[in-house]
Amino acid sequence: MILTNVNTVPGKKIVEHFGIVQGSTVRAKHVGRDFMAGLKNLVGGELKGYTELLQDSREEAMNRMAEQARQMGANAVVNIRFATSSVAQGAAELFAYGTAVRVE
Repeated sequence: MILTNVNTVPGKKIVEHFGIVQGSTVRAKHVGRDFMAGLKNLVGGELKGYTELLQDSREEAMNRMAEQARQMGANAVVNIRFATSSVAQGAAELFAYGTAVRVE
């Protein structure tokens, strides 16, 4: 599965368009990470626990989107975008969406 954030796949021709596909995941904060983030806020620096949480969330949302495209018969997803939203206190959704296509 080819995944890209541009409208085409360089060197390939889009031969079929399947429509919009999406994948999402909702993740909650972790008490231990919140404690460490509070300490890090005092001295500055990267909040590695949250960086890992967001990376895992992006990967899960992308995998779900790619699986939906695969089920439609696509071999690529173009114009991929991400969005986030708060769904409850301490929990957020990470949403990936794009256009499923078949390229040759």
